Amino acid sequence: MYKCNPCVYRKSELLQEEEHRVLQQGTQRQRDMDDKEANRPIPNKGERGLGNEKFKPVVPWPHVEGVEVDLESIRRKNKAKNELNQHGGGDNNQQNVIQRQYLTFKPQTFVYRDPVLRPGVLGNFEPKEPEPHGVVGGPGEEAKPYVLGPDYKESIQASIKEFGFNMVASDMISLDRSVNDLRQEECKFWHYDENLLTSSVVIVFHNEGWSTLMRTVHSVIKRTPRKYLAEIVLIDDFSNKAHLKERLDDYIKQWNGLVKVFRNERREGLIQARSIGAQKAKLGQVLVYLDAHCEVGINWYAPLIAPISKDRTTCTVPLIDYIDGNDYSIEPQQGGDEDGFARGAWDWSLLWKRIPLSHKEKSKRKHKTEPYRSPAMAGGLFAIERDFFFELGLYDPGLQIWGGENFEISYKIWQCGGKLLFVPCSRVGHIYRLQGWQGNPPPVYVGSSPTLKNYVRVVEVWWDEYKDYFYASRPETKALPYGDISELKKFREDHNCKSFKWFMEEIAYDITSYYPLPPKNVEWGEVCKAHNLYLFSEDCF
Repeated sequence: MYKCNPCVYRKSELLQEEEHRVLQQGTQRQRDMDDKEANRPIPNKGERGLGNEKFKPVVPWPHVEGVEVDLESIRRKNKAKNELNQHGGGDNNQQNVIQRQYLTFKPQTFVYRDPVLRPGVLGNFEPKEPEPHGVVGGPGEEAKPYVLGPDYKESIQASIKEFGFNMVASDMISLDRSVNDLRQEECKFWHYDENLLTSSVVIVFHNEGWSTLMRTVHSVIKRTPRKYLAEIVLIDDFSNKAHLKERLDDYIKQWNGLVKVFRNERREGLIQARSIGAQKAKLGQVLVYLDAHCEVGINWYAPLIAPISKDRTTCTVPLIDYIDGNDYSIEPQQGGDEDGFARGAWDWSLLWKRIPLSHKEKSKRKHKTEPYRSPAMAGGLFAIERDFFFELGLYDPGLQIWGGENFEISYKIWQCGGKLLFVPCSRVGHIYRLQGWQGNPPPVYVGSSPTLKNYVRVVEVWWDEYKDYFYASRPETKALPYGDISELKKFREDHNCKSFKWFMEEIAYDITSYYPLPPKNVEWGEVCKAHNLYLFSEDCF
């Protein structure tokens, strides 16, 4: 096992208090952890660093009803303690470390060996036997398409309208079904240091169908080594479906506390519900976010977590495969290079795009299945070290419901010293909503155009002079109110975050080859015909 330096790595007080609470509940795992902590550093948990002890985010947390731990009061308490240490009242080693860390986001390296490719030698995390079927010969096993006959047409259409998927077929497929392996063959021969970080898997849902939600949970439990799965945290964003109430509470009892559900007291939207999930998830060192209609692939965990175990400021994203919402077959996404590898990108109206992996990125790898850099992520599926996510301020609390948060977190990571990697050997299937879905309208308190307002907040904070290209593409957003962003800009200044020009030249250099910069607007408005001295809105075009 690898030892960590006790002078450098200290548990945050928040983690210590939470472990004490769990210990009182009689959790054997935490009891063992505390016994070890009393005698020596722990290779995994002891390496979490000083994030919550020193760093005071300038971005306020979203208000959450019923949060067990008051994070703001803990930060105030820790601030007073650190000030005492800095004036001679504390450990000199501790003081020196505090002075070095978190002035900017400098990588904090864990004691972790790099993965090793051994061609022909099955990887140490690979299953030794073929994955068992949920139901032998059952529908949808091995991700084969399951097509229902015309007798089900009306019920299928009704389920698509309500949930966005063919729930009739989904409900007939085992929650523990086997899936096909879409990885490159080379992925099977990677060997990973077993000193991986543990994870809390966070899943946010709002009025999700039963079987798609539960198949997500089942797949995580089935395909994740138990020693690394600290908890699965379900955030119910104010659902009103009966099957997501008492039935869900009763169903998850079979896992004896591994799966937990927390319910928002009002509709917060996907973005802020994820921030709430970060606060509720207290046991894992890494936060793994999944959408509520996914299936993780074979040996998905080790490749995804290994880069974070090496460098705590690395955020990783699995390759996202396409689950057909009608027949539940799983296929690779279209596009990308000859191997199907793509980088996350955007056009200048801030719509999500995928572009082929560039020759520059390919040249950085010795083996084609190594993780590679991406300017942005799609946003629904990713892993990030928990304390690092809190140091980044979680999501901008001014972003509402859905949209733009994937770019905000991507820019924040890159421009403030971290990095974002796509991981070819970690694959997760995702169901995309079908045409005919009635959707989930935002609550009344949100107001109009929340997604466009989100986009404006993101470009105003992170794009610098490049924001003019966004307004050239979306001139109608120029007059949208987007709220106060002064604290977010102060965050950039306080942490010496790099410019968007640097980001475009060093990381996102290939985007303009596919989406050229548009000409900037000189003026924007409406052209109208005059009737004598009056203008009428119907005469404007």
